[in-house]
Amino acid sequence: MTPTPGTEGAAQTASTAPTPTLTSWLADRKDAALTELLRLRPDLAVPPPATSAVLAARAEQRASVVRAADLLDSLEFTVLEILALEQADQMPVSRRHVDEALAGRVPQRTLDRALTRLRALALVWGDDEHLRIVRTAVEAIPWRVGRINAEPDDLTEDEIRAALDASEPNERELLTTLARSSPIGRTRDAAPGTSPDRPVQRLLARGLLRWIDDETVELPARVGQVLRGEAVFDPSSPTPPPLSGRKQKPADVNAAAAGEALELVRHCEDLIGALGAAPAPALKAGGVGVREVRRLAKATGVDEARVGLLLELLAAAGLIARGIPDPAPLTDVDDYWAPTVAVDGWLTSGTARRWATVAGAWLALPRRPWIIGSRDATDKPISALSDEVRAPGAAYERRLLLELLAETGGKEVSATEAARLLAWRRPRWAGRLGPHVVERTLGEAQTLGLVAHGALSSPGKALLHGGDPEAEMDAALPAPIDYVLVQADLTVVAPGPLIPELLDQITLVADIESAGAASMYRISETTIRRALDAGLTASELQTLFATRSKTPVPQSLTYLIDDVARRHGRLRAGVAASFIRCEDPALLAEVLSSPVAEHLALRALAPTVVISQAPLKEVLTELRGAGFAPAGEDSSGAIVDLRPRGSRVSAARAPRTRVPAVPTDEQLGALVRSLRSGDKAAASSGAGLRSDGSRASTAATMTLLQTAAQVRRSVTIGYVDAQGVASHRIVQPVSVGGGQLDALDQASGEVRRFTLHRITSVAFAD
Repeated sequence: MTPTPGTEGAAQTASTAPTPTLTSWLADRKDAALTELLRLRPDLAVPPPATSAVLAARAEQRASVVRAADLLDSLEFTVLEILALEQADQMPVSRRHVDEALAGRVPQRTLDRALTRLRALALVWGDDEHLRIVRTAVEAIPWRVGRINAEPDDLTEDEIRAALDASEPNERELLTTLARSSPIGRTRDAAPGTSPDRPVQRLLARGLLRWIDDETVELPARVGQVLRGEAVFDPSSPTPPPLSGRKQKPADVNAAAAGEALELVRHCEDLIGALGAAPAPALKAGGVGVREVRRLAKATGVDEARVGLLLELLAAAGLIARGIPDPAPLTDVDDYWAPTVAVDGWLTSGTARRWATVAGAWLALPRRPWIIGSRDATDKPISALSDEVRAPGAAYERRLLLELLAETGGKEVSATEAARLLAWRRPRWAGRLGPHVVERTLGEAQTLGLVAHGALSSPGKALLHGGDPEAEMDAALPAPIDYVLVQADLTVVAPGPLIPELLDQITLVADIESAGAASMYRISETTIRRALDAGLTASELQTLFATRSKTPVPQSLTYLIDDVARRHGRLRAGVAASFIRCEDPALLAEVLSSPVAEHLALRALAPTVVISQAPLKEVLTELRGAGFAPAGEDSSGAIVDLRPRGSRVSAARAPRTRVPAVPTDEQLGALVRSLRSGDKAAASSGAGLRSDGSRASTAATMTLLQTAAQVRRSVTIGYVDAQGVASHRIVQPVSVGGGQLDALDQASGEVRRFTLHRITSVAFAD
C-alpha cells in the first residue's frame, strides 16, 4: 500500500516523538499546579528538588506514595484500581475505561473531582486519553486489586456475627489469621471435590470465605471488618455511606455545649484545688496511680474516668506538672503531680478563656485519655499521664472526626455512622478509626463542649478552623447574673452563672451542693466562720445577702451570722512566733486551762496576752479544734486570710511536639521558581564539560566566571552544597575571588555566595 503523500513524514515524526514521562508531565505543569502538589505532599519539598526529574523520582518512591494514599477516599482508590486493572502503570489508558466502569454509580462531576485530586497528588498523570498511574500506587490500594469485579458480600453484619458465633475454634482461628494479615489465603482445600467437612469448605459454604480459584480463597471485606472491630461497610463502594440523623438547631447545640463547658471548667477547678491541697505522688513510670486517681475522684465528686481525662487536659495545658511542690509534703517522695504557678492566672480568667485553654490542649493532644483504666498487654491498668496513653496519631484522628461533623451542616451523626463514613473517607485508616475509637473520641468531644446532640458546636468550629473559640463560647454561655435566691433552709440558689465578683463571695460564705445551669449552695456555721476568717465582717455579710438576694433574707440566717460573729475573733492570734490576745481575761484563762495550752506551750504575759512558739497557722488550727473561734491578725491588728493557697510547682516547659512546618505560598512559589531554573540549567548541554565529557579545569572555571561577571552574562553552574545535594542553577556572576563566587540567583532574585570548589560545572546560559 502506497502511503498518502505527506503522511509518511508525519508518521515518522510521531514514532520518533519522545514518550511522555512523569518528569516531562511535571515539567509541563503550571506553577500553580506544582505549588499545590508540594502543599499536598510536603515530603517532596524536603530537601528542595533541584529539577523536575528529582521531583518525579521522589513522587514515585513507595514511602511518599503511601503517605499520599493516606489522604485518599474510597472513590479515589476505586479509580486507581480501575486504572491498575487496565495496566495504567505500564502504558497509557483512556479515561473511557473509568467512565464505563463507574457509569450510573458516580455522577460525572464527582468523578471529575476525584481525577483532579489524583492528578494534583501526582498519583495519576497524563491527559484523559493517556492516563498513567505511578507504579507504587497499586501497592497502596487497601484491598485486592480486582475486588471491584467480584460479587458483593451477601451477608449482613448481624448474619456475619451469628455465623462467627457458630464457628468452630479452628475455623475462627483461620479467619482471624486472614483478618490480621492478608485477606488472601492459599490452600489446597479450596479445590472442588474436597471433603465438605474441611474447615475451608465449611467456611466457603457459610459465606465467611470467598472462592478465588482452586488454590486461593479470600476473606470478604465485611467479615474482616467484624473480626477487627472496624466499621462494617463496603470499602470499595464509590459512594459514601448515607447519614440518617436529623439536622440540629445551632442554638440547641451551642446551649448544650455551653452547659458542658461550665461543668468542665468547674471540675478542672476542683481537681486543681484537690492537687494543690494534696499533690499526687508520681509513679516511677511518671503517671498517677490508680489509688491517687480514686482519692482525687472522691475529693472532687466526679468519676475516675473523668478524673483521668481532666489530668491529661490540665497537664497538656501546662496547668499541672511533675516536680517538687512548694510547700513540699512531709513524705519521702520527691516527685509529685501538682498545679503549676501558671494556674493562678488561669483561675482568675473568664470562663470562656479557661475553656478555650483546655479545649485547645485536647485538640492537639498526642494521647488517648479514654484508654486510661483499661488493661495493657501484661494485664495491668493503664495509668493517667503514663507513656502508655501516648498515641502520636490521636490528634489527626480527632481532626478527621471533627472535620466530618463540620461538613454535615449540623446534621446529627451517631458514632456508628461516623465510623463508617470515616472508614470510607480514609480507607487506609479504617483499622485505627473503628467504632470503639470513634465513640470514645466523640464522648471526649462532648465532654469538652465541642460536640452536642451529635453535631459540631460553633465554639468547636472556631477551634477547628482557626477562628476565635473564646468569643464563640462567650456568646454561647448564658449571660452571668448578679443575684441569688436565699431560701429558708439556708440554701442559696444561683439560677445561672454568677458574675465573678459575686461567685467569689458566695463560694466563700457557702459550700456548693449541686452544680449545673442552676447551682445550689448551703450556708452553715462553718462557712460563715470561713468568710469571717477571710476578713469579712458581720455587717458586710448581712449587706451581701440583703443586696444580692431576690428573695427576702430569712431571719434564721441573720441570727446565725450575728451569733457566729459574736464569738468570732474574741481571741486574737498573731506572729511572735505567735501570740494570743483577748479583751476578756476570763476567756483567755479558759484557754490556758484547756489541754490545748500544754500542746501549744502557751505562756501568759498579761491577763489579756499569751504567747506560743508554734506557728500561727498551727495555733489557729489547734484552738479551733478545741472549740474556740480565734481569728488571725497581722502586725497592725487587721484580720488576715490564712486559708491555704495550695501547693505549686514551677511551670515546666511543655515538651515540644515536632510538627513539620507548613510552608507558605511565598516559600512554595520560590521553590517552584528554583525548580524551573534547575530544569533550564540541566537542559544546557555540556555545561562546563569538554567534548570528551571530562570536567573543565579550575583555571578555566575561574576564567569563564570572571568573563561572565565583566560582560554581565548569565551562566549555568552545577553546585553541590554542604549537605551533598547536587543542583543546577542559572546565575549572573557579580564578583569572583577569595574562593567565593557572588552571583545573582535568578530563582530567588537575591545575591548568593557559592564556594568555588563546590562548583562542578559552568557554561554560558543560552
